[in-house]
Amino acid sequence: MTVANSVSMSQSIAGRYAQAVFDIVKEEKGLDDLARQTDELQNALDDSSDLRDLIASPLYSRDQQGKAIAELAAKMGLSATLANTLQLMARNRRLFVLPQLVGRLRELIAVERGEVTADVTSAIALSDEQQQRLTKALAEKSGKKVKLNTRVDEGLIGGMIVKLGSQMIDSSIRSKLASLQNAMKEVG
Repeated sequence: MTVANSVSMSQSIAGRYAQAVFDIVKEEKGLDDLARQTDELQNALDDSSDLRDLIASPLYSRDQQGKAIAELAAKMGLSATLANTLQLMARNRRLFVLPQLVGRLRELIAVERGEVTADVTSAIALSDEQQQRLTKALAEKSGKKVKLNTRVDEGLIGGMIVKLGSQMIDSSIRSKLASLQNAMKEVG
């Protein structure tokens, strides 16, 4: 099996679980709660190496994964639908697709709400006012409601990189220095 097939299979598995959760929660009119919970799950995945190890390591048994996920779901206050789905994934040894599940749920929610997500990487954390101005500018450009997904990369030196759909705007100092370096090589 190639890496591409493995990724495709993971996305397919996550997609089926995500669609089921989304359909049930949409019918129950709980999309706002699901959106909040998927954001919290993403933050937990980003912040906790223990959680990432738990979902990816074959060293944990189904029972160990199930108990840990049940405790996490209770602590986070996840809905019964989402908590039960995570339990089912643990029993079926499918927790390794949790990051893809969260991503797919976010996509489904965004489509339902008419939103588009902009991935913003900046050299320093953006203030609330900067985020609001950027959100407004991107909403005017795209004609859709924009949700920002921000992260900090100090290696950019300054500026930011914004990815909105298939468009990418790179105004980072690192990028400008690389362009200048290439131009200097062509001259010399």
